[in-house]
Amino acid sequence: MAERIYIIGHRNPDTDSICSAIAYAEFKKETETEKEGEYIPARIGDINSETAYVLDRFGFKEPILLDNGAGKKLILVDHNEESQSIENCSMGEIVEVIDHHKINFKYPKPIFYHSEPIGSTATIIADKFLSCGKKIKKDIGGILLSAILSDTVVFKSPTTTKKDIEIANKLAKIAEIDNIKEFGIAVKKAKSSLSGLSVLDIIYSDFKDFDFNGKRVGIGQIEIVDKKEYEERKEELLMELKNIQKEKDYALLILMITNIMEEGSELLVVGMTDKVEKAFGKKVKNNRVYLKGVMSRKKEIVPPLEGIF
Repeated sequence: MAERIYIIGHRNPDTDSICSAIAYAEFKKETETEKEGEYIPARIGDINSETAYVLDRFGFKEPILLDNGAGKKLILVDHNEESQSIENCSMGEIVEVIDHHKINFKYPKPIFYHSEPIGSTATIIADKFLSCGKKIKKDIGGILLSAILSDTVVFKSPTTTKKDIEIANKLAKIAEIDNIKEFGIAVKKAKSSLSGLSVLDIIYSDFKDFDFNGKRVGIGQIEIVDKKEYEERKEELLMELKNIQKEKDYALLILMITNIMEEGSELLVVGMTDKVEKAFGKKVKNNRVYLKGVMSRKKEIVPPLEGIF
């Protein structure tokens, strides 16, 4: 019986994490010359509404839920930091990493590690298919395209590269998507509504833990198109952030509210607000600060904060 190898994205998975896991499992099946194992896409946590929309649109089921990495063979996609990975990740065997984030990774033996400074892990995986001359199926092309558009915020994020755009255009033809921008906005709108979501659902919909020089920092991000929806709920969001910060001993906790239409982000900040002021050169007033033109947690929020810590 073939050994199971689980392909997993980060905790609180986003569309790039889930779709990259599914697509990379397909790539491994297509390209292996010798059968090394059974590749199984998995998830660490519930999928968000955007990802559910994408999977339904292209006919995929949710990957299986995996809650413990002990004793398992793992391929990490869309992350490399242990704090963002599965529980007991270090008690499993990591065989590969495919990622596009900053590198904070160490491992006791050589493994295959592929990292590129681009907008989406899905771009890397699509490029692997194309470089090998392997045909990308329509449904796989669709979820890879969706992941690129999601992570690059339909090419508005500063993380977007020429490679992301070029590969997205190729995938659009494969997936038979005539208008990339319209499709991308439809994908983003599937996640942008706060209606019917609890404050915890909103905060943890796209949330990552970081270790900045021994300090625990949590940064969540939501994307909105309707500013009114957020304004009506920002006080309860802030109250819950204060509760989480105390209960889980965060040095700093941030919720990044990114307005896709206005192309800017308001940060709700609790904890060491002085670090935020130093990082961005703006005063935090009533636990809030607005950063015009800022869209990317990975490129525009994490690096300056980590530098200050």
